[in-house]
Amino acid sequence: MATDRLSMVGNEENPLALFLRDRRARLDPAAYGFSPSRRRTPGLRREEVAQRANVSATWYTWLEQGRGGSPSAEVLDRLARALELNPVEREHLFLLAQHRPPQVQYEAPQGVTRRLQCVLDAMTYSPAFVRTVRWDIVAWNHAATKVLGDYAELPPDQRNSLRLIFGNRRVRERMTEWESDARGIVATFRAEIARLGASREVETFVAELCEQSPEFAAMWRDHDVRRYGEGTKHMRHPVVGHIALDYSVFAVNEQPGLSMVVYSPATPEDATRVRRLVDGPAGSGVT
Repeated sequence: MATDRLSMVGNEENPLALFLRDRRARLDPAAYGFSPSRRRTPGLRREEVAQRANVSATWYTWLEQGRGGSPSAEVLDRLARALELNPVEREHLFLLAQHRPPQVQYEAPQGVTRRLQCVLDAMTYSPAFVRTVRWDIVAWNHAATKVLGDYAELPPDQRNSLRLIFGNRRVRERMTEWESDARGIVATFRAEIARLGASREVETFVAELCEQSPEFAAMWRDHDVRRYGEGTKHMRHPVVGHIALDYSVFAVNEQPGLSMVVYSPATPEDATRVRRLVDGPAGSGVT
């Protein structure tokens, strides 16, 4: 009883201790091979969590009592696995314990959900697509096919923004400011893969691009980094001529490996041109 009272006092102003205790109480002992009988409270016992996390039972008890010190990132990772924390809970654990988020661990996206595709399709006059951390284009809307190009006409391995910019003559000709745009895109790509912890996952892809495009290789060697949150894209469309499009990039919630890029006409005149393309007959593709 004295230990329980000490735990209550320590937990009173210790969010980390309270969070650990709450998540421990949610676990079913039988699911982890522990006997569910003779338990005064729900969930795993402290020593069982300590066993699963390969830490000292005494130290873990102190941690739940608000006096265990600051755990290392390695220990926090073991605790997160022992308590079956989801990504949001794991991040919260690190914020409580170390006042910073955990080091990014890249996870390949699981694909575009039906709801996300509906969001794309709802933007009638705003070309939009979803891309991966490697900048593969994995979903798009009707406006994108008319204004940017029909990605369905391309083989799946060519539906990649970097491959198109550096390897597709038609796409390059449409870019009125190719040099500056290409440099900005390479710098943004470098910053993005580092932020998402995906540098190793794209090594082979980057090597292929460097071999196929001396221009990409030269820009990649510059080691520039840049953010790509918002801006204006200028393009030369073969049907309606010059179009200026404002763009914004959004992270896809629960899938950090996906981003949604949305373009909007920059001026009323650009809006008229976009409407003409979207409402008219099939336009020119990207190939």
